[in-house]
Amino acid sequence: MIVLDVTIVNVALPSIQRDLGMTQSNLAWVVNAYLIAFGGLLLLAGRLGDLLGRKRILVCGLIVFTAASVLCGLSWTPELLMGARFLQGVGGAMTSSVILGVIVTLFPEPHDEAKAIGIYTFVAVGGGSIGLVAGGLLTQALNWHWIFFVNLPIGIVAVALTVRLIAADRGIGLGQGADMTGALLVTLALMLGVYTIVETSDYGWGSAHTAGFGTGAIVLLTLFAIRQRYAANPLLPPGIFRSRNMSGANLVAALTVAAILGMFFLVSLYLQRVLGFGPLAIGLAFLPNALVMGVLSLGISARLYTRYGARAVLIPSLALIAVGLGLLARVPTGGAYVANVLPSMVLIGLGSGVAFPALVTLAMSDATDSDSGLASGLVNATQQIGGALGLAVLATLATSRTHQLLAGGVGSAAALAGGYRLAFAIAAGLAIAAILVAVVVLRPVAAEEPSLAAGVEFEDDAPVTAYSIVRGAE
Repeated sequence: MIVLDVTIVNVALPSIQRDLGMTQSNLAWVVNAYLIAFGGLLLLAGRLGDLLGRKRILVCGLIVFTAASVLCGLSWTPELLMGARFLQGVGGAMTSSVILGVIVTLFPEPHDEAKAIGIYTFVAVGGGSIGLVAGGLLTQALNWHWIFFVNLPIGIVAVALTVRLIAADRGIGLGQGADMTGALLVTLALMLGVYTIVETSDYGWGSAHTAGFGTGAIVLLTLFAIRQRYAANPLLPPGIFRSRNMSGANLVAALTVAAILGMFFLVSLYLQRVLGFGPLAIGLAFLPNALVMGVLSLGISARLYTRYGARAVLIPSLALIAVGLGLLARVPTGGAYVANVLPSMVLIGLGSGVAFPALVTLAMSDATDSDSGLASGLVNATQQIGGALGLAVLATLATSRTHQLLAGGVGSAAALAGGYRLAFAIAAGLAIAAILVAVVVLRPVAAEEPSLAAGVEFEDDAPVTAYSIVRGAE
């Protein structure tokens, strides 16, 4: 349901913009308002899952998300929709922050965990595929309000099944504390930072407005870092980044999602504004990407990184994503979907279907029962923060480039295409940066085996991770 909501909204963005009279910068906040609440609260929500019990946080998050979805559907002004999307992000953070923690706790054996993470990715991609088609159908047959109302029956069923099927866990207790001050600082910092970037399309990068708000965001992030160093129970303990694979995987995930989420947002606008696609056609245009990802994530990706190692399959997967984005950087004004967009959809789907399960495996490799909620929240947080910032930067640069071309006498469609090409080229650069980080920072986990767990035996087809070594030693 969480992923369905993201893709279903992307398809309906042009209709929302037209109906509510939103500018492209304001339109980005339909996505950003959700992502900032989501990314800013994931760490706190994940930690609360460790303290209070993951099932309890999961159920509460589903209720908040479903209620906020109804409010989104009832929105008649841009401000109300943005506020409801922010509340939706709160519920999404509570729900998503604990999911990976539940998986690694229920499936401690590496081989089973690899399968579970593959199924987790497949379900997420399946939700994305349904959202792409459903978004187009609902928007075209009814109106965009129904893309949010559809979450009501899904949410009710999800709450009922969670209560019935997921075993309750006690948590480690509130005595460990929750860093509310740190959560407030990081959330405000992220909101302020993305607001600063989005508004550069109106104020410019060198304006006093941009400098002032940007400085405020940096100050808040600095205060958050100081708070984490000296707080009795920090939201994000500095020691969690001692693992090179955990730190590197989270950074790679942030860069990759920044590139891909910005690409989805801008491709939907390119298809609508330059190629003249309707909502349903836009949804179908993204379907090959989701289908390829789904097929790979259901078993194939798990077998690949079980056999060759997560790092070994991650790097070529990121290369496929970079190539796909690079091809999009050449889309013409009078382009055709099959020739100019479809190859990129397939390449990015191939890369993403293998890369993201491998990244999750690396990022959760050192998680233990007592901090798996925090690690799960961190994985999701870095992706959502990267996505929010990437979307803000790419959308703003695309808009700025379009304005420059229009001022130079270029036609409307050509100016739009020129702005999108610049954004896609920068997205490809982000993917290349992710490859460099993966090569330099990430290590094959098998290299840790002799020093950490000499004599511990593992299944032949199971990936050896620091987490599995600790489990095996126990």
